[in-house]
Amino acid sequence: MSTLPPLSESEREMGSDIAVEAHTELVDASAMAELQRVAAATLVDEGVQGASLSVVLVDDAEMATLNERYRGMAGPTDVLAFAAQEGEAFVQAADAPQELGDIVISGETAQRQAESLGHDLAAELALLVIHGCLHLLGYDHENRSAQTQFWERQSAILTGCGYADVGAERPEMHEQADDD
Repeated sequence: MSTLPPLSESEREMGSDIAVEAHTELVDASAMAELQRVAAATLVDEGVQGASLSVVLVDDAEMATLNERYRGMAGPTDVLAFAAQEGEAFVQAADAPQELGDIVISGETAQRQAESLGHDLAAELALLVIHGCLHLLGYDHENRSAQTQFWERQSAILTGCGYADVGAERPEMHEQADDD
């Protein structure tokens, strides 16, 4: 397992605390730093300051366990977001960052998706971090209007971070959601 050091002073000025951990050998320290940058950019783009979240990269076995436990679905998925604000509120110090929650990404699934769509792993991981951040911030894609808003925000942030819109290549991201 690798863990990045805390954010630098300039990153702290953005007001967010983002931890990135890898429980897989698919990513190195520079890739983890990039995921931290993408998560911070997502929060800034959404106007969120003084927040805390974590991004954890796992293997397919660990992701399958989480997917079964929390979604009742067999097998791994690419990303899960666990919002801290669900359920009962907890007492927090006034000067502590708002805890948004955790984003868990299967590095193996991300790698397979990137290869099958012909783009690099970095772009796929960036997409998944943004996707998870947006879920933690309350975005969802359960109906057509919410889905449209979600994909537009995801695309804008991804391209703003310097990546091609690799989400546009994913057919499952464009399946029609239920009507409003």
